[in-house]
Amino acid sequence: MLPVIVFGAALYPDGSPRPALVARVQAALRFGERESGRLYVVTGGVPQAGQTEAAVMAGLLLLEGVPDRVILREAQSADTCDSVIACTKLLRERRYDGPVAVVTSDFHMMRCIAMLRALGWTTVAVPAPSRADLSRWRRLWVNLREYPATAWDVLLVLIWRFRQ
Repeated sequence: MLPVIVFGAALYPDGSPRPALVARVQAALRFGERESGRLYVVTGGVPQAGQTEAAVMAGLLLLEGVPDRVILREAQSADTCDSVIACTKLLRERRYDGPVAVVTSDFHMMRCIAMLRALGWTTVAVPAPSRADLSRWRRLWVNLREYPATAWDVLLVLIWRFRQ
């Protein structure tokens, strides 16, 4: 079994998926087609119109024919740091300690990988492409903000890890 952790992205106010979330699910599906024994771990608990990111991603996977039995939902986390910790707990409860595939937007990959590695995971990166219609300045901002966020979030997961 290779868990494929799919990180959530903000939903529209009506609860429908934004392009970033759809791109992440599509990247997970493409990766999952090449892997046998996969388990999709969808994570994200910020609700819109009564739907969490995890629930919407699970719905998209089900629409593509993924069996419900290989979808693990983590619908409590409020941010990326919460997601990493929650997914770690879920997988450790199932006595899993092997590698994990990480699916998120390309600009967000560094932070997710760094946090998971800080918690002892071996990772396989599965990047979803960012929106091509972003301006150069917006793309620069989206990428630059990841550096301080990565340092902060790694510190937070290390604190959590050493308190366990």
